[in-house]
Amino acid sequence: MTFPPPKAEAPAQRFEEATAAAREALERLIAAANEAGWGTEEITSALLKAVQFLSDANKRDPDPADDPAISDEPARAQIGRGELYD
Repeated sequence: MTFPPPKAEAPAQRFEEATAAAREALERLIAAANEAGWGTEEITSALLKAVQFLSDANKRDPDPADDPAISDEPARAQIGRGELYD
């Protein structure tokens, strides 16, 4: 799925462009979900919940790419029967 780049500079215009692009993308996503057997009401409710989760996560950590990778941390404990996981 592609998403068009913004054309406007003004925040209000960018918001309108983003809203229109998001709506078009969501309409395609809902149509694909319908074809797969999901009902429109259940998929739109699931999308709302997923968007709220992503919004909350972004508020907590706006740039997760700056976080250290888990594998960068040294293994400190064994799990299970002596297996070591990173």
